[in-house]
Amino acid sequence: MQWIIHSLRENPELTLYLTLGAGFYVGRLRVGTFSLGTVTGVLLAGLIIGQFRVPVSPALKSVFFLLFLFATGYAVGPQFFRGLKSGGLQQALFAVIIGTTCLVTALVAAKTFGLGPGYGAGIFGGACTVSSVLGVATDAINQMPGLSEAKQRAIDQMSIAFAVTYIFGTAGASWFLAAIGPRILGVDLAAECKKLEGMMGGEEPDPAVHSAYHLIDVRAYRVTDEAFADQTVAAFEARFPNERLFIERLRKGKKVIESSPETMIASGDVLAIASRTETLITDGARFGVEVPDPELLDYPDETLDVMVTNKKLVGMRLGHFAAWDRDQCSRGIFVRALSRGGHELPFNSGTRIARGDVLKISGTQRDVERAVDFIGYAIRPTNVSDMALVGTAVFLGALVGSLGIRVGDIPISLSTSGGTLLAGLLFGWLRSVHPTFGQIPGPALWVFNNVGLSMFVAVIGLQAGPRFLEGLREAGPALFFAGVVVTIVPLWLGLLVGKHLFKMHPGILLGACAGARATSAALSAVQDAAQSRVPTLGYTVCFAVGNTLLTVWGVVMVLVLK
Repeated sequence: MQWIIHSLRENPELTLYLTLGAGFYVGRLRVGTFSLGTVTGVLLAGLIIGQFRVPVSPALKSVFFLLFLFATGYAVGPQFFRGLKSGGLQQALFAVIIGTTCLVTALVAAKTFGLGPGYGAGIFGGACTVSSVLGVATDAINQMPGLSEAKQRAIDQMSIAFAVTYIFGTAGASWFLAAIGPRILGVDLAAECKKLEGMMGGEEPDPAVHSAYHLIDVRAYRVTDEAFADQTVAAFEARFPNERLFIERLRKGKKVIESSPETMIASGDVLAIASRTETLITDGARFGVEVPDPELLDYPDETLDVMVTNKKLVGMRLGHFAAWDRDQCSRGIFVRALSRGGHELPFNSGTRIARGDVLKISGTQRDVERAVDFIGYAIRPTNVSDMALVGTAVFLGALVGSLGIRVGDIPISLSTSGGTLLAGLLFGWLRSVHPTFGQIPGPALWVFNNVGLSMFVAVIGLQAGPRFLEGLREAGPALFFAGVVVTIVPLWLGLLVGKHLFKMHPGILLGACAGARATSAALSAVQDAAQSRVPTLGYTVCFAVGNTLLTVWGVVMVLVLK
């Protein structure tokens, strides 16, 4: 045992990786549907392993935290700036109200229990489940006047309070919104969401969108009914106005040709037809007989994610896009999903498309590539990240953030962390507007986010470890109770404001509350209770605004309580 402790102290990099591995393992353990999550798991692992008093360079946490902040801003940038425009202004304002209520509640709780900036910031970050508060509050504490020992003690207290309050901040928010929220609103959540989906087109006999809900198939049919012969492909397809049915290729004798709307169909031709499986089974017998023809059906098919950048599509309903036949833009294309900010939206004809959304489309390769040119920018699988952008953006953001002014004896600045977050927001938005630069694949962004934050939290935990038990004995019960108050009160007030002032749909309101509190776990719980993706419509803009605002409020907590 002494050899292991000695090795950890002599090789602190080994301690970091041990903390990371143990924390991720603990964080994914489940009791029913509840898990600690990786951030809390890593923090607890760091606090425990920190009992061995392993020295770790504090510079490490800054390096990883800046990477995390840039990735966070980059991911939510499009939704953040969209929320500042008219389309998402109501939700953005709602997120500001919730975030401000969280700040005021945390300040009142800290003042009531006589807690300083360390414990206060920790309660705020843990109860609101905003891990980035640990970083910005650390910067703010380090800028305070006073001895370095007092500053380190405040940072350690922040880690302790965060660990104590984060668990209820996650589980309590999920339980409150999913189980208590519908009762406060006085609604049957599942029924209300189903009703809204019906109004948006979820129950309409809309073949343009409905076809994408089913397995799309391509089958070969020989034309035997003379009524369907001696006409163009466009005329043939027009005879099925209630289905999306496309002739992709056809065989004339021994020759296979690619079809176009003007191609003529003759009796005995074999057609490769793409549509819903049930459509092919039901309607195929009307014009011919199904035949095996592997050569005819052997053509390149493609499913691709496409980012929407075309202004003509912004605000368009999904059903209108799927049925839009302008310049043959949507011919042969089947829309399979619509995502915003990494979350899949309700797939109904009434769902509106926003700039930066991602459409998953499928069809023949030629049709998909034609549609890409109209929709926006294809997100093709890649392993390459634009590290030139990442490095430059973090440098410029942190440099701008380090500039500041003094108001009396108080230094005021964005701080390096605030500047980096702002740079991430800006470049993430620019990427959605001009997607030809700044490519960061999803897996790489996951690493920047999760490993960046987890390494930062690991260093925080290791440094706070020696004082953890002392702090827990000193203020444990008060911290937990304060965390419960800061978790529940803003959500309760948010539900009342959203219902009576903003007149929001219950499902969207609950999703907005989860977003404004930046907790994905609560969104999942609400979606399960609603048996619908409708809550996602309120989540994305509120998450982008709320996550950013709550991070900034972490600095305010320190400044007010110091």
